[in-house]
Amino acid sequence: MKDNDSAIATVGVAVSTPDAHAASDTGTAKTAAKGSDIPKAAATTPGTPKAAHTAPGAHVGRGMLLAALGVAAFSLTFPATAWGLEGMGPWTVVMLRSVLATVPAGAALLALRVRPPERRHWAGIAVVAGGVVLGFPLLTTLALETSTTSHAAVVVGLLPLTTAACSAVRTGARPSRTFWIASLVGAVVVIGFAVQQSGGVPNRSDLLLFAALLVCAAGYTEGGRLARHMPGWQVIGWALVLALPVTVAGAALALSAEPLELTARSVAGVLWLAVGSQFLGMVAWYRGMAVIGISRASQLQLAQPLLTLLWSVLLLGERLPPAAPAAALAVLMCIAVTQRTRG
Repeated sequence: MKDNDSAIATVGVAVSTPDAHAASDTGTAKTAAKGSDIPKAAATTPGTPKAAHTAPGAHVGRGMLLAALGVAAFSLTFPATAWGLEGMGPWTVVMLRSVLATVPAGAALLALRVRPPERRHWAGIAVVAGGVVLGFPLLTTLALETSTTSHAAVVVGLLPLTTAACSAVRTGARPSRTFWIASLVGAVVVIGFAVQQSGGVPNRSDLLLFAALLVCAAGYTEGGRLARHMPGWQVIGWALVLALPVTVAGAALALSAEPLELTARSVAGVLWLAVGSQFLGMVAWYRGMAVIGISRASQLQLAQPLLTLLWSVLLLGERLPPAAPAAALAVLMCIAVTQRTRG
């Protein structure tokens, strides 16, 4: 069965609603019941939530809340990275955050005796590992060596549009024209805001951030798709486990090659990156995408650059640009439009 950019609220259970919009988002119960692309044992796999019959509106509300929590966690990623770089090298920060994030993820997988995913899912998990466990953290951390957090926020300004495009290619989703227009407007607002603040001069950091955007969009798309077949925490958990040989070896090499000057802020930054951004944030984000759809959830990230700017002021002492309130209002309007469109 071809994957659609929609979600099944609980594994192996389709939600059927009387209105056409809900039907297009979740698929008909008859189609989902065939289970050609959903493992038959999914409902009984340890660690998989049991089916529950909940009103469609409650599912959408819960999905929106989970995706929003993921965005809130991600908005702290750049400031936390800046803290980590105060006492560690970029490779040390990236590898340590992934190794530390594997501890709670691996412990949960072992404690609940979760069976490894089916063979057909490992390619997608590898994309998640390459995109959100290794690629995006490494490229953005290297960029933040010479870039401010406000300039780096241009990445998450572009990410919703790129994720929606990846989703359309990967899953065959066809968002409406209004959806795309609102997404483009929101992306232009955020990009214009961030570029104007940085002087608008492309440099090495911009190239690193653009590459990070592409690999992260691919990881988000695959993670959202996989989260329809297994809980979101298992998606990121198995991705972390898959990347563990690389991250352990990388951490050992980085610690021996890069200077290390531990401070309270550098330790706190890496701990947040590991537990908040890399694990808990991804759990909420993937589950939210599985419920409300990849394209729709990705539009919530239009607010992420502005949240990052706020944290930069509070945590890093950066000065908030005067244009921030206007940009925030424009972005929130774009989010409202995308949420009302029917993809």
